[in-house]
Amino acid sequence: MPTADHRAAPGITLACALEEWAGEDARRRDVAATLAALAVGATSLARAIAEGPLAGDLAKTLSSGEAGEGQKALDIISNDMVIDALRKAPVAAVASEENDAPVLLDANAPLLVAIDPLDGSSNIDTDISVGTIFAVFPHREGTNAAGASAFLQNGRDMLAAGYVIYGPHTALMLTVGAGTWHFALDQDGTFRLVNAAARVKEGAAEFAINMSNYHHWDDPIRAYVDDCLAGKKGPRERDFNMRWVASMVADAHRIFQRGGIYLYPGDGRKGYANGRLRLLYEAFPVAFLMEQAQGAAIDGHGAILDLSATGLHQRVPFIFGSRDEVARVARYHLEPAGHGERSPLFARRGLFI
Repeated sequence: MPTADHRAAPGITLACALEEWAGEDARRRDVAATLAALAVGATSLARAIAEGPLAGDLAKTLSSGEAGEGQKALDIISNDMVIDALRKAPVAAVASEENDAPVLLDANAPLLVAIDPLDGSSNIDTDISVGTIFAVFPHREGTNAAGASAFLQNGRDMLAAGYVIYGPHTALMLTVGAGTWHFALDQDGTFRLVNAAARVKEGAAEFAINMSNYHHWDDPIRAYVDDCLAGKKGPRERDFNMRWVASMVADAHRIFQRGGIYLYPGDGRKGYANGRLRLLYEAFPVAFLMEQAQGAAIDGHGAILDLSATGLHQRVPFIFGSRDEVARVARYHLEPAGHGERSPLFARRGLFI
C-alpha cells in the first residue's frame, strides 16, 4: 500500500500504488489488475461526460431500466465502457445496475465486479457531478458466475471498492482494505495520489437528505432531522446546514472533504420501504470506503457491511458519514417513539455522551 513517504509527497500514480500494495501476492495482483481496468474505463467515461451536449443528447431517456427508472443514453454508454474495460481483467462476471442479470466475461476468472456505472444520471442535463461506483468480490469456487447467486455475498467479503466522481475534476476514492485512498485524474489521463489516508471528520454540522419526503419518514428519522432543524435553541444546541445533490457520489465526496451525514431511509411510500439505493453496488462499496476512513454506514440499526445480499438489485436504507452522527441516528432508532436526543437516556448528559 502507499507508504508514509507517499502521503508526504502526493503524486504517485495509481499504477504504482497498486503495484506496491500487491507485491507478489497472486490474489492482490488480480485485484490490482481489475482496479486498473476500472480506472481505464472511468478515464474514457470522464472524456465522454466532459463533452456534454456536444456529444448529443446524453440525457435522453431510452428505456425504463431494470427498476422502472428512466435509463438515459449516457447510462448505456457508461455501462458499455466500464464492462468493455473489464474484459481484459481477471473478472468472471459483472453485475450492473443497467442489466437484469450478470454479464459473463470469463467463467474461470477469480473475481466478480458489481457496478453502478453512472450514479446520479438524472442530473446529466444539469451539469451536476455524477459518478461510477464499484465493488470487487471473490468468485467462489463452484459458483456460477452467470447467475445472481455468485454475487450474493456478505459486505465483509469485498476485496476492494470505490467510486469515481466526474465533477470540476475527476477523482477516485478507493479502498483495498488498507485505508481509503484519494486520487485525482491529471490532464494526461493518469490518476495521481492526493491522500493515502482519507478521514471522515467528526463534529460537522451538515446533513444531506431529501426533505420533500419528510411526511413519509418513520419517527426516528423525522425526530433526528427535527432536532437538527431546531438549531441552537434545540437539543443539539447548534445550527445545521442541509445539503442534497440527488447524486450520492457527490454527497459522499463532500462528506469525505468536510464531514457530515447522508440519509436515504426507507419510508412509507409504495416501493420505498427499503429505500431506493442498491445494497450490492451502491451501499456496500460506499460503506467500505467510509469505514476505512473512520466513518460509519448503517441501515438505521446495524452496519451495512454486516449484511448479506439476498438479491442482485436488492434495496436497503442507507445512512453514512461521520461516525458520531451515524451513531446518533442509530440511537434514535433504539427509542420506540424515535425521540432520540429528547429522551433522558440520550440527552447531552445521558448514557452515551
